[in-house]
Amino acid sequence: MPEVQAHCERMTEALAGATLSKFQLINFAGLKTFDPPADAAVGASLVAVERHAKSLILRFDNDISHVVHLMQGGRLRPDPKQSKKPRNGIARWIFEVAGEPAAWLLTEAGTERKAGVWAVRGEAVGQEPLTELGPDPTTITADEFAAVIGAHSRRLHGVLRTQGIVAGLGRMLANEILFEAGLSPFANASKIDADQVAALYEATQRVVEAGTEHERTLDDIGKGADRPSKMHNHAGEPCPGRADSGPCGDTVHTVEYRKYTVYYCPTEQTGGKVLADNTTSKFLK
Repeated sequence: MPEVQAHCERMTEALAGATLSKFQLINFAGLKTFDPPADAAVGASLVAVERHAKSLILRFDNDISHVVHLMQGGRLRPDPKQSKKPRNGIARWIFEVAGEPAAWLLTEAGTERKAGVWAVRGEAVGQEPLTELGPDPTTITADEFAAVIGAHSRRLHGVLRTQGIVAGLGRMLANEILFEAGLSPFANASKIDADQVAALYEATQRVVEAGTEHERTLDDIGKGADRPSKMHNHAGEPCPGRADSGPCGDTVHTVEYRKYTVYYCPTEQTGGKVLADNTTSKFLK
């Protein structure tokens, strides 16, 4: 969420008011819709680049929007070279900015090949791929947040990462939020008390805002390894303590899964208990 939000702001600053002169589809698998055609936006002016969950919405003034989901390895960057066959290229937008062409290229590194573009008519939210998403946890009230979280009898770490429950959070943010809230990643979301839910809500706001402020200092989406964190990717290192405390003397522990890793501090989050490193671990309250 923070990296996408900051990137939307950068793109809006660079391109708002510019006319789209050309849309080039480089990898046909990257376009996920056929009606309206993506080039229906050609000739229209870009109003803004907005964020919904983890997606960017390029909103044009003719009721057409391009929704871009970067997935894990996607990037949307200025493309001054405009090579015919750019490496990992998916699509290219060419705008007219102050009478000069300004190209932006969507690429995706890695092997997943899930990044893509959806062209939609009218309000983008509620249409693919922005369907069946939960609320943005930074724009709902504390009471609304409590109701959403408390409705699910599942581990907190999984609840925070499920886009249909709250939209926009990922693995790193879940690790950082639960640490700052002082809650076990394995706590049952439906069983935490009112004070714990309030701590979770407040930690979510702080962690997301801090991440967004960091991303705003960059010229492009940063690498995951460079994003500031206290837990995520710090296995075996000393715990630095939460925002309201100093170092606790414990070390960062993990629970390893095939596709992701849960990072936590036993002293700060689980009453000193070390979670079993397998999927059959019991919930800790």
